[in-house]
Amino acid sequence: MPLPMQYIAYGGDGSATSLHIEAGEAPSPAAGQIQIRVQAAGVNRPDILQRQGRYDPPPGASPILGLEVAGSVAALGSDVQDWRIGDAVCALVPGGGYAQYCVTSARHALPLPAGLSALEAAGLPEVWFTVWANVVDLGQLRAGERLLVHGGASGIGLAAIQLASLLGAQSIVTVGNETKAQFCRRYGALAAIDYHQEDFVAHCLALSGGEGVEMVLDMVGAAYLERNLRVLRRDGRLVLIGFMQGSRGSIDLGTVLAKRLRITGSAMRPRTVAEKAAIRDALLQHVWPALATGRIRSHVHAVFALGQASEAHRLMESSQHIGKIILRVDS
Repeated sequence: MPLPMQYIAYGGDGSATSLHIEAGEAPSPAAGQIQIRVQAAGVNRPDILQRQGRYDPPPGASPILGLEVAGSVAALGSDVQDWRIGDAVCALVPGGGYAQYCVTSARHALPLPAGLSALEAAGLPEVWFTVWANVVDLGQLRAGERLLVHGGASGIGLAAIQLASLLGAQSIVTVGNETKAQFCRRYGALAAIDYHQEDFVAHCLALSGGEGVEMVLDMVGAAYLERNLRVLRRDGRLVLIGFMQGSRGSIDLGTVLAKRLRITGSAMRPRTVAEKAAIRDALLQHVWPALATGRIRSHVHAVFALGQASEAHRLMESSQHIGKIILRVDS
């Protein structure tokens, strides 16, 4: 029999106000998938873009918002061997997280880390899949290097600070105020630069004796493009994961040639099931043990009920939060 559920829908105007609860039928897991009874869902920038009509879900994905959840396994598709009904999990999902039930590949789920609640764990998958893929796989950050992270107090930023420390590297972050700066330093950042008050290029050059940093992780985009290249040292890597302030910019290619720079970037959602599964395996080996011991932490800024999704989106759009915003889903 079809399983009823509630989920968040949004209107054609793409506004936060248009978010509202609707009733529908829970999705069933296909081969290789699990169905998750959702207890909590993370709120992410791509959710805002999708609501605004600027980020379409990939073919076959649920049109419902939400890219990460925590809860328990409710049903198994065929060929699933690693999970049992009732297992506590958090998972990267291709869509559908703002709902009482969702489905995802069994290979994209991870066990709930020891000592963490579902509310805390719901904010882990999208952040850590993204940071690992871009900082380690693409950016190849190594021990002894310096990483500049824009948006240091975001969920992505706090994860990148901690991953740098885990790898034996140092992190420098940009933030919007002193409260966020202090928070990032407590999480392990070598320095936190208030971009309203300071030039991050000059600050990073001063910290590094004029050499610059080995890597920049950037979600701002075009507005920072030229300065990102200036702050990189020879053989530096610019890794782009977003474009909050524009996706089109111009650069002096001479800088790229003279310093042998590499410009790359990626989005998580278009990756294949196998690619995401490889990242899941790396997280399970390297990050999940550090979560269990408390070396890596998750910070939840605010929790909203599912029916308060509009308030959660407005908070994210204000950029006043630190860490993660979570929706509590009462199944």
